[in-house]
Amino acid sequence: MRERIDAIYSYAGRTQIPLGHALPVRIGGFGGAQGLADFIRQERITHVIDATHPFAAEMSRHAVEACAATGTALLALERAPWTRAPDDRWIDVADIAAAVAALPERRARIFLAIGRQHLAPFATRPQHAYTLRFVDAPDGALPLPDAEVIVSRGPFTLAGDLDLMRARGIEWLVARNAGGGGARAKIDAARALGLPVIMIARPALPERRRVESVEEVMAWLAHDARLGA
Repeated sequence: MRERIDAIYSYAGRTQIPLGHALPVRIGGFGGAQGLADFIRQERITHVIDATHPFAAEMSRHAVEACAATGTALLALERAPWTRAPDDRWIDVADIAAAVAALPERRARIFLAIGRQHLAPFATRPQHAYTLRFVDAPDGALPLPDAEVIVSRGPFTLAGDLDLMRARGIEWLVARNAGGGGARAKIDAARALGLPVIMIARPALPERRRVESVEEVMAWLAHDARLGA
């Protein structure tokens, strides 16, 4: 018989929240590591699961600090990064600034698959035609003078991303190494088309226990003797 666990989902609120949650949901930031620690104490949280995006480094660092300060068990649910296949044409870069620098000087059609939080640095390369794909429609003007937005929520398919890249004449792909299967199709499509990929490495994070599947998370919760204490 499966044991019922009291829990709460926490979202930053940068995208629309999917409907259908069976658990309570909170939306918004905590006010840094101290704010998260205060929330943990106030709500008597015993376990924290950091299931944020691999590039949400600040939140992950705050979780490590807050859980250390409050003596709270912490587990990161983190999908494995993508690895280079023999036919991939990756240009590995450390961060967004390096990705901008790696773009060609001549005008090119760029599939910029990095989310909407990091577009501004690419405005220094206004000669390019950018294709952007967001979960939600942008709520304001974009910093790029030549950009087309596709609003779509994954998971995406290889056939769909091949069609997208061919229809828009994509010549370069810029992506963050998010890993997982839901957004991998663009990487496979770029390989199939022989396109160069500027691959942005994940940020360095503090050491913490991590797993790669929901099943492992549930096994950790079930095994931990402090659950419900």
